[in-house]
Amino acid sequence: MSFIPLLQNGAQGQGNMLMSVVPFILIIAIFYFFIIRPQNKKQKETEKMINALKKGDKVVTIGGIHGTVSSTKEKSVVVKVDSNTQIEFSRSAISAVVTEKPVAKASSKKAKKAEEVKAEEPTVEVKAEAPAEEKTAEEKTAEEENK
Repeated sequence: MSFIPLLQNGAQGQGNMLMSVVPFILIIAIFYFFIIRPQNKKQKETEKMINALKKGDKVVTIGGIHGTVSSTKEKSVVVKVDSNTQIEFSRSAISAVVTEKPVAKASSKKAKKAEEVKAEEPTVEVKAEAPAEEKTAEEKTAEEENK
């Protein structure tokens, strides 16, 4: 009895086994880079935002309530919603800190550039005459019948 064919079959079996494991490894890598890693990154950013809350920050809760932080505690935040209304929320109930970006500056720069471009372009006025009314085939046949 010869052992050479058995060794050859064993080597092929290991190759097939390796080829069946590679797709699973690729799927795990894809899940890590496209799902797990971004989720961990977002969670760290959220924790950082919650830990950085301070008095005067404008916030939005997970329920959609907008307000200003009036005081902070270890595990909760007191949000001033109205002139005489304050609500205490858990820190984890804060979904975002609202930051107002200077939109006017950016839009004014764009407006100035647009004005400069318009000033450089020559203006051409086109006077169009009203097109002569063409009669449709139905109107022509109706006129011929009336005659």
